[in-house]
Amino acid sequence: MQRIILIIVLFVTGLTAIVAQENYSITIEFKGLESDKGSLFVALYNKEDAFLKKGFKGDIVKIVDKKATVVFKDIPKGEYAISAFHDENDNKKMDTKIFGIPKEPVGISNDAKGFMGPPKYKDAKFEVTEDVNLMITIN
Repeated sequence: MQRIILIIVLFVTGLTAIVAQENYSITIEFKGLESDKGSLFVALYNKEDAFLKKGFKGDIVKIVDKKATVVFKDIPKGEYAISAFHDENDNKKMDTKIFGIPKEPVGISNDAKGFMGPPKYKDAKFEVTEDVNLMITIN
């Protein structure tokens, strides 16, 4: 009887370990902000086809002393990218010029830059296998 109970306990413990998924945090510090006006909109993407379209998670933060920090918690292991824009006029959207070029300062993970268009996911992506700390320049 004790043997059966031990087998059941080991089975349940093993199953729990398989089902349990480790989650991490991503801490992003933003630099290069030129004022404390408005807010910083930040999006975290977990799929290439959603990049710059639909974020996996997002946050809106106040800027203090021309700096901002965002922490995304409970992030599963995987591949991600980040975009941010400084909504200087606080109208809750990214203002653009002709052809969709941003009027307001933006930043992308890995400080990725676009050429004749927005940055590419492959240039902005990073791996999460542990807690991650990033620095992104807004310009």
